[in-house]
Amino acid sequence: MRPRIKYHIIYRHSGEYPVSVMCAFFAVSRSGYYAFVQRLGRPEKDAALAELIAQQRERSFHTYGYRRMWLWLKTQNIFRNPKTVLRIMKKYDLLSEIRRRRKWLQMGQQVYKYRNLLNREFHADRPNRKWVTDISYIHTGQGILYLSMIRDLYDNSIVAYKTGTHQTVHLVLDTIRLAMQQEKKRVAVELQLHSDQGFQYTSQAYFNLTQAYGITPSVSRKGNPYDNAMAENFFSILKTECIYRHKPATFSEANEMIDRYIYFYNHERIQLKTGETPLARRLST
Repeated sequence: MRPRIKYHIIYRHSGEYPVSVMCAFFAVSRSGYYAFVQRLGRPEKDAALAELIAQQRERSFHTYGYRRMWLWLKTQNIFRNPKTVLRIMKKYDLLSEIRRRRKWLQMGQQVYKYRNLLNREFHADRPNRKWVTDISYIHTGQGILYLSMIRDLYDNSIVAYKTGTHQTVHLVLDTIRLAMQQEKKRVAVELQLHSDQGFQYTSQAYFNLTQAYGITPSVSRKGNPYDNAMAENFFSILKTECIYRHKPATFSEANEMIDRYIYFYNHERIQLKTGETPLARRLST
């Protein structure tokens, strides 16, 4: 944390705690703090915008980089050069917190074989035309929690998701049932559901359920994880912006984090390509 930020915190709480104690706690000098206080008489050029960015940073779980923050500022009728936003975020230590994740590939025994109908065409011209699905591991202090989700390629929204402590076919089937219940009659006549070659997606039960709903399965080619890149992409976002940074201790805590983050992702997280949130695009269709 930069000294200027520490000085702001000390100044804000100077009526509650001794300044000397807070300076010692934050490892800054009292002379530097009092010099900062004297400068408060002169308006800090970027302070007002930095405070606004800081508030949005908290709402976005510290995940907004300068480009996404720049897009959000435009929605508030605040127009600044992206480089200016980056400079202010660096100056006030407001940059996003990110971490890369390692990719993994789950292959399983096949009962049914499907063609790769999606063929990496990750664009849909209307909602509920192309869905992608997958399961990922969420590591907790209690063990592994499995997250199954369905993502719509029209707006990249998460249509449905389920978690479980076992990686079973039922976890996948329950995710599909929830998606169909929530979308009801809005599902397109020709709906593709793309997955990898995991055993859940090539099982008899999966075949039966997709047939019952009139869903056309599509499956990645063997050894081609990029065929389902949009599903992997969401898990990367979730883990980078949420799970890796907070490391849930229990299944319950992990579920709460996932619920909170997916709501934020669907309703509030601005997408760089569209400049709006997933559900904002969906509702405007």
